[in-house]
Amino acid sequence: MSGKITGNNDKPVDIEKRNESYNAYVENMTPKGNCALKCLKAFVVGGLICVCGQIILAVCRESGVPDTEAASYTTLILVLASVILTGLNIYPSITTFAGAGSLVPITGFANSVCAPAIEYKKEGKVFGIGCKIFTIAGPVILYGIFFSWCAGVIYWALKLINVL
Repeated sequence: MSGKITGNNDKPVDIEKRNESYNAYVENMTPKGNCALKCLKAFVVGGLICVCGQIILAVCRESGVPDTEAASYTTLILVLASVILTGLNIYPSITTFAGAGSLVPITGFANSVCAPAIEYKKEGKVFGIGCKIFTIAGPVILYGIFFSWCAGVIYWALKLINVL
């Protein structure tokens, strides 16, 4: 092989020059990022989400709500806030700014369930919202339910034979 190929106009094109040109293009188009700044943004936004959760939990406890119910209310309120912010197209902006800082907490999971449903609502309630709502989070929900069912069956079997 000579390292040359025939181009569209039957002119020989040097493969190395083409690869160098493509690599330069990719290098030019790839966004440059500051890792420390990204980590700081993720830390601050994720921390603010957690602070909001702690405030909700403290308010629930001060209102006399038992700890287990207060934790449930905190989770529900954070999920609701995430879904509302996703519906208002605010949460995607937060995610663009903070990266994993807004995706790792439970609010990110709620966003990943809600966003495809909003995006595909124009396709109808069944094929749009009904099918696409679980595009990202579907496997997590499916395997969570399946393995909790398996754990329940194992627990039931062990109770049945008096092991537990």
